[in-house]
Amino acid sequence: MLGIDEHFFSRKHGFATTLVDLQTHRVFDVVQGRSEAALRPYLTRLAGKERTAVVLMDLAESYRSLVRQHFPRALIVADRFHVIRLVNHAMLDSWRQLDPVGRRHRGLVSLLRRHPENLRDDAQRQRLADYLAAHPLLEALYHKKQALMTLLRYKHQSARQCRQLAPRFLGIVQELRAAPMAPLRTLGDTLWSWRAEIARMWRFTKTNSITEGLHNKMELISRRAYGFRNFQNYRLRVRALCG
Repeated sequence: MLGIDEHFFSRKHGFATTLVDLQTHRVFDVVQGRSEAALRPYLTRLAGKERTAVVLMDLAESYRSLVRQHFPRALIVADRFHVIRLVNHAMLDSWRQLDPVGRRHRGLVSLLRRHPENLRDDAQRQRLADYLAAHPLLEALYHKKQALMTLLRYKHQSARQCRQLAPRFLGIVQELRAAPMAPLRTLGDTLWSWRAEIARMWRFTKTNSITEGLHNKMELISRRAYGFRNFQNYRLRVRALCG
């Protein structure tokens, strides 16, 4: 089970790609670059890649294309955190168009970004209800977002349960693709393009939070060395301490 994500290496060399074994929580390797052209030579000569069963990634088209070419037996699974973050960003962009004044209110932002069960008391629930009642379009958008978030948070689902969830998810996506607001249409198109990879999240519990945690450790390694001029020295240090 492989996790793929990018991280910043240096201003001169730009980004690097981290390959993580999600079962052992260790770095498998670090490759300079994040584009298809930069990663293709490494993946072409990578031994044992046919044994990879699952590849977890964010919604990066370049990574998906590379995995389809070089890991033909692997299932691609979207990272839950990045999908949920994408939905939240689209919600906030649409809110900015509907009510630009309210969008700048930090208290309201906090309320609308929370799940209903995470509202602390009745006062917060009433304040949110009053605001949404004064903005009917935003209220409809809020409830649609909560319905989508509920679907995205499912885990440990059986194949039968996934077949029941899929029509609900696809129905919401089609509504987003037909929405009058550009951020919602863009969101709908992205979710539709990644619908199979997102649906597989229901079967898996692993996320790229493992990779992000290793990125924090790798950043600390770089800071202690006051940065690396040579990428191969950085790669060897990371593999020695995180691999």
